[in-house]
Amino acid sequence: MGDVLAGFHAAWEFESDSVLIRYERGIRTPKLFQALGERRVPLEAIEGVTLTPGRRGTVVLRVQPRAGADPLIEAAAGQLKESGDPYRLVLPAERETLAEYYAEELRALLTETGKTERYLVAAPEAPLHFKAYDGKASFDGEAVSFRWFWTGASSAKWKAGDQSFPVADLGGVEWRSPEMFEGYLRLLPRDAAPPAVPAVPTAPAVPQADQDPAAVVFGLGYGLVHESLPFAAAVLAAVRERSAGTPVPVPVPAPRRDPADIAERIRHLGELHQQGLVTDEEFSSKKAELLAEL
Repeated sequence: MGDVLAGFHAAWEFESDSVLIRYERGIRTPKLFQALGERRVPLEAIEGVTLTPGRRGTVVLRVQPRAGADPLIEAAAGQLKESGDPYRLVLPAERETLAEYYAEELRALLTETGKTERYLVAAPEAPLHFKAYDGKASFDGEAVSFRWFWTGASSAKWKAGDQSFPVADLGGVEWRSPEMFEGYLRLLPRDAAPPAVPAVPTAPAVPQADQDPAAVVFGLGYGLVHESLPFAAAVLAAVRERSAGTPVPVPVPAPRRDPADIAERIRHLGELHQQGLVTDEEFSSKKAELLAEL
């Protein structure tokens, strides 16, 4: 098709095998759109097209992605606000006839429906990072790292220490929007093989996110949607790619720590010890671990 339909905050270019969505930059454009920048959506990732009346003299053209086609939508799990839906194009009502034309043209090209077995829309590329309330989350494409902030992390996380999770050990990601109550990003371990003999379920309760070393919690100004959701999508895509049998590259050794940072962590550990939140044994063991990083 090759034509471009421009609306508020985005322009869609209709190609023979895909829809290329380019998001505008500006103070009125949702920050998630600006973070995404540009997305190519293959026609095989789309199962439907709708055109509906919008608010205040607008119409909304929307493509419906197939289940499992987009890691961003899978990570969001229905938590995105309507205004933050990257598959909506809002246009002035006077362009309704033109929008209907493109909708019909696009519908005629769609042939696939149902859940996909692989992601068809590219995830945001690593490296990615964002600040949560209790730590900094980083993803280099091979592993997710959590580095705790002494101002926000719980004593349970300080005892556990900074965390690193290779993609090969992960089974998924649980993202709860920071725009909801108690938002967080939790890494889920790869499921173990089922036991040969069925047993009565005795799985322990999942800890609260602020006590779980496999999770970072959000807060006012921390873990914002446009930062944490693309991060979650990138990790999900890497997990699925690894599960499909992608060769595992040789890991890169972690850089040595800043001595000032280690000193600050030991100082905070000592405060926890004085408050009785860390035992003598835990204090000695953790201090030795920190010193070994120098």
